[in-house]
Amino acid sequence: MFGRTGQVARELARRCPSGMEATFLDRQDADLSDPAACAAVVRGADADCVVNAAAWTAVDRAEAEEATATTVNGEAPGAMAKACAERDLPFLHLSTDYVFDGTGTRPFVPEDPAAPLGAYGRSKLAGEIAIRASGARHVILRTSWVVSAHGSNFVKTMLRLGGERASLRVVDDQVGGPTPAAGLADALFAAADTMVAGHAGGTHHFAGAPDASWADVARATMQAAGLSCRIDPIPSSDYPTPARRPLNSRLDCSSFSRNFGMERPDWRSGVTAIVNELQGATR
Repeated sequence: MFGRTGQVARELARRCPSGMEATFLDRQDADLSDPAACAAVVRGADADCVVNAAAWTAVDRAEAEEATATTVNGEAPGAMAKACAERDLPFLHLSTDYVFDGTGTRPFVPEDPAAPLGAYGRSKLAGEIAIRASGARHVILRTSWVVSAHGSNFVKTMLRLGGERASLRVVDDQVGGPTPAAGLADALFAAADTMVAGHAGGTHHFAGAPDASWADVARATMQAAGLSCRIDPIPSSDYPTPARRPLNSRLDCSSFSRNFGMERPDWRSGVTAIVNELQGATR
């Protein structure tokens, strides 16, 4: 598995099913800024399946460093997938709601046209295109708003700020499916099992339920943590960022459920589990 320290990779390591062996590769083992080296790792691996849980995720920084982001998110996954095709190994890859433009209010289905708003989305779309062109049996799994007790994410930021301030202003016109990394790890294991058994794969969506705004997630975090910090909703225009964010990040996950037998995880229970883990670690 490409990735060791990211949110999803850490949950993959923690939740690896009994009887399954998984090797996790960090940057020293496989640098995604060197696509050829990543392909060489795949060619030499003793594996039944390859999972790419590593990526450039600095959305705003990608606006100024698009070439590097595209190498990591586009060229490297394409090289991995080509090497998988040579060996007839299934390839699983995480993508993002940012490949869509975020218009409308209905959930995006996998077949909807991609129209990314910024450099990060374009880099992830480049990876999708390269994987589909590789000839490998693959699953491209688009997700959104990943949260966990690891790394940097929205829940951890809200928990820290909520303990310091009486109120926070949080965007409420961006709506999507917050996704616990633990649930996403389980989804990847389910897809890997099915792919190794011969499933054809394809592009699918997997995100938490129910759909919510960032302000909703902030309120749930405060409630789970027992914090009195008030959440004041604001529009995205009041919180400008270098990269435009999709207003509609809703993802239709029904095809993943049909093909791999997993329903969307409840992000609210996921947030409670994350907060409990983080608070337990500080006691």
